[in-house]
Amino acid sequence: MTFAQVIIESLESLNSNKLRSGLTILGIVIGVAAVIAMLAIGQGAQNSITGAISGIGTNLLFVFSGNDQAEVRNVRPLTMQDAAALADPFAASAVLAVAPVIQGSAEVAAAGETTNVTVTGVTPDYQTVRNINLTEGEFINEEHYLGRASVVVLGPEAAEKLFGRSAGLVGETVRIDGQPFRIIGILEALGGGMGGSQDNVALLPLSTARSRIITRGADRVDVIFVQAADAEVVPEASEQIAQILRTRHRTQVGLDDFTVFSQQDFLETASTITGVLTTFLGGIAAISLLVGGIGIMNIMLVSVSERTREIGLRKALGARKRDILVQFLAESSLLSLLGGLLGIFLGWVISSIVGQVAAANGTPFNPSISLSAVLLATLFSAAVGLFFGIYPANRAASLEPVEALRYE
Repeated sequence: MTFAQVIIESLESLNSNKLRSGLTILGIVIGVAAVIAMLAIGQGAQNSITGAISGIGTNLLFVFSGNDQAEVRNVRPLTMQDAAALADPFAASAVLAVAPVIQGSAEVAAAGETTNVTVTGVTPDYQTVRNINLTEGEFINEEHYLGRASVVVLGPEAAEKLFGRSAGLVGETVRIDGQPFRIIGILEALGGGMGGSQDNVALLPLSTARSRIITRGADRVDVIFVQAADAEVVPEASEQIAQILRTRHRTQVGLDDFTVFSQQDFLETASTITGVLTTFLGGIAAISLLVGGIGIMNIMLVSVSERTREIGLRKALGARKRDILVQFLAESSLLSLLGGLLGIFLGWVISSIVGQVAAANGTPFNPSISLSAVLLATLFSAAVGLFFGIYPANRAASLEPVEALRYE
């Protein structure tokens, strides 16, 4: 038998029982669609997270108190004096700017509405270091910081919750924990981040936040953001930061009571986490594909039983064992291949719907269907059909002609 004849006969056989063939294909369609959709959603989430991290600049360093890699007693907190030392151009020549911050949450009220936001106390350098853009107004300046001014720069999400809009709000007053603050600027929308929404925030002068909203001892800060001169000197800047803080905190190498993260560290961590998540989701989805394969085996065994006399007649007329084997393998492979092609389309539809739902909920990301995922799902579905079709095909090919013809 030629290849074309095998395909034609397989299609005729499957067409003779449309309902059963359709239900079998449906199992493969669901399995392949689940694999494609899960991989696409996982890849889209990874691209969204890494894109958000990349958007803050390639020369940003984060300095935190504490160190999970070393057992250190009496961890000293980061302070404003530490930040000032890091900003010394003679001690840290690779550092361009330093922005210490303190963070907390507070209730904000305005225009009869109330919401909880992330409150961040910042210095004027925070705008440069974090690459902050405004849609209107101005950022916190030196005068606001030194005078402990009651001013706030509001995120667009917080503005929408309070006023129903994020424009024309400069000069309006909001109450943070019951205290009045004048809006001087509105941030440009950034979307979701690793720590939640970056738009549901309120930025205050650090001096004001410490004295009136966020309780911190002495000059303690939560995080110090450091901007290196450029991306090329990030390792050098990281080492200079470590040396300065070791000297100030009187710690030895390997016993640091602080942690310095670069943007690349965050990217690698985020990629690892999302990669594991994507693999996990794809593995779960692949289980449904195996279930579909078992369905193919079941249907092919039923088909062998129903066509026993036909098989016996073919063998009596000269059909070889190989011909029968190829015929049944072709039918099972066609079932899985057709299911795989339809599953790819359904997976693309599901991914698109998920992306639109995410965008409607304010956390936009684009599910990414890669060529490798499509090829993997297609080849895997064909392999499933071939694997689960071997036993029924071999059983059919091994039938004795006389016994098959006598089968009732």
